[in-house]
Amino acid sequence: MSEQTDLPELGIVSLFRFAWRQLTSMRTALMLLLLLAVASVPGSLIPQRTQSPMAVQDYFTKDPGLAKLMDRFFLFDVYGSPWFSAVYILLFISLIGCVLPRSFEHLRAARAFPPKTPQNLERMEFFQSWEGTGTEMACAKQWLEERRFRIREADGSISAEKGYLRETGNLFFHLALILILVGVSLGALFGMRGEAIVNVGERFTNTPTTYDSLSYGKLFGDRSLSPFMLTVDGFVAKYNPVTNAPEDYTLKATVTAKPGAPKVRRTIKVNSPLTMGSTNVYLQANGYSPIVTVRDKSGVIVLQGPIPFLPQDANLTSIGAIKVPDSEPQLGFVASFLPTAARDKIRGGFSSFPEALDPKLLLSAWKGDLGLDRGIPQSVYRIDTSKMEKIGLKSLNLGETFTFAEGSITFDGIAPWVNLQVVRDPGKLYALLGGILAILGLLGSLFTRHRRIWIRQRDRLIEVAGLAKNGAPGLENEINILLAALKKDGK
Repeated sequence: MSEQTDLPELGIVSLFRFAWRQLTSMRTALMLLLLLAVASVPGSLIPQRTQSPMAVQDYFTKDPGLAKLMDRFFLFDVYGSPWFSAVYILLFISLIGCVLPRSFEHLRAARAFPPKTPQNLERMEFFQSWEGTGTEMACAKQWLEERRFRIREADGSISAEKGYLRETGNLFFHLALILILVGVSLGALFGMRGEAIVNVGERFTNTPTTYDSLSYGKLFGDRSLSPFMLTVDGFVAKYNPVTNAPEDYTLKATVTAKPGAPKVRRTIKVNSPLTMGSTNVYLQANGYSPIVTVRDKSGVIVLQGPIPFLPQDANLTSIGAIKVPDSEPQLGFVASFLPTAARDKIRGGFSSFPEALDPKLLLSAWKGDLGLDRGIPQSVYRIDTSKMEKIGLKSLNLGETFTFAEGSITFDGIAPWVNLQVVRDPGKLYALLGGILAILGLLGSLFTRHRRIWIRQRDRLIEVAGLAKNGAPGLENEINILLAALKKDGK
């Protein structure tokens, strides 16, 4: 009858040690990395509240039940969800616990002497022996030192080793991943990103109310915004007359770092942002704002000024909405702007060149309820005409007026606009450094061969053998070169 062995129960310390070993294993780190990639997929397929609030609102409008269920699982805010953060933090801990101990072990191994020469060299790779003249050991030592092998001499033998950069590159790659995670974490916690469309001649103040879209890091607040003001003095866009492709964008601006500070003239280009402390202002895009004047039926001006339109193609064919909630009845104009107007039978009206050489404003006029008082967010570039009545269609050149029973609209001019992207990302330098180190580490890991070579002299018998870690190629050729040098010196 077999005896039953009672195993002791794991204590709290032992259980914690077991869980830590499982978490910090390389297998767990790889599984968490794969899980993080899978967890990022919904954020790419489903619109996110911080980036496309209007698209998220469409989900709630079309299917409220499904949208509420998706929102319960944070599918509209994937990267800020508890489950995504949990995977991210576990991966961060796993990499640290896995890589740091290996780094210390590798540091000790890299500073240690090569292992002693094995007793049976004939069992090693590419073993050869011959009768020498007695000068081979000195020649071998010189040959190995010139090629930067680490050498250990003992008992009439030489043990040489080279290629620790392979393991060093591997560790640098994983340490770089940690650095990238740190950079991304700093950006997610203390960073911000916002966009604002500013017409030429207008001023942008770095306050939350002046942004068209704005997202904060988890630990970033309104008070952390850099206090600066920027006035758009002029914008020049140059296009290739043959291909219509943009050649250069130049934005002239007047910047005030803080209230009471002197004004400074700055130039912003696509790859040359404006830097204000830890905040960068990028020139992201450009377009046109038709300047219109809308009057009611009594001739009173109810709307006047530039209205930003959204470009639809490379030639800046643009669409927009002109909403007049202060008229009676409310008026709305679904419009298209053509910088250089052209027309054909298939496409209808379109722009043939990005510059405003022959501008034209195409209008579809409506009256009724614009829906601005329903409490539902609306796009500034579109009008919900489901509860409105169509007035008519009109094509306007500069200076022309479209008059109808409820009032009139005049196309007064054009104001270019620029899309400014304001970014504060304190972790980008860490992420950049991590990316560079990862590439260098990967190159060192891929193109470095870790190998050992042994030379031993027994009386006049010379024995040479080697060992390539992980079966790396090239060792046989290296030993043949060494043998040729030793035999040539021994003649």
